[in-house]
Amino acid sequence: MSDYSIGEKFEGKTFEETDIKYKEFEDCLFINCDFTSCTFQNETFVDCTFTECNFKNTKINYVSLRDVLFIKCNFTSVNFAMTDQVLYHFNFQDCILDYAQFYKLKLKKMRFDNCSMVAVDFMETDLTESVFNNCDLRRAVFINTIANKADFYSSYNYAMDPEINKLKKAQFSTDGLKGLLEKYDLIIKD
Repeated sequence: MSDYSIGEKFEGKTFEETDIKYKEFEDCLFINCDFTSCTFQNETFVDCTFTECNFKNTKINYVSLRDVLFIKCNFTSVNFAMTDQVLYHFNFQDCILDYAQFYKLKLKKMRFDNCSMVAVDFMETDLTESVFNNCDLRRAVFINTIANKADFYSSYNYAMDPEINKLKKAQFSTDGLKGLLEKYDLIIKD
């Protein structure tokens, strides 16, 4: 495999570390691929789509993700905190992100559609104008998080303290208000 791949389709491939290390991929499709044996280090993905790929427990260090879409991928226990934050943008659709870490990342205008995000770490993350469409945020950690203008309207099971997070003009459903008042141990009846 060369150091630069453009317009390629990878299907059903189990990637080893040497298959991706220090490589660049542009306009590539990854379908049903397994990356669990990989440590991502200094790779670049531009305009790529990953569908039904397994990244569970994968190490991601200094990887560039520019206009990347992940569909039905498993990111259980993946730490995104070391991703390259220069010109990056990626979105998740129908993914498992349980126990993933986004600590201190700038995730402005990101989309999370129909994702399981149990116990995700959003401490000190900038989620300004991000959309959480129908996501399960049970036990997700929001501490010193900036979520101004973020859309949580259709998501559920979250608990956020408005006193330690920035939530100006964020959108929540009436049912979701319980998660904003959880720390007060109130009994809210319909």
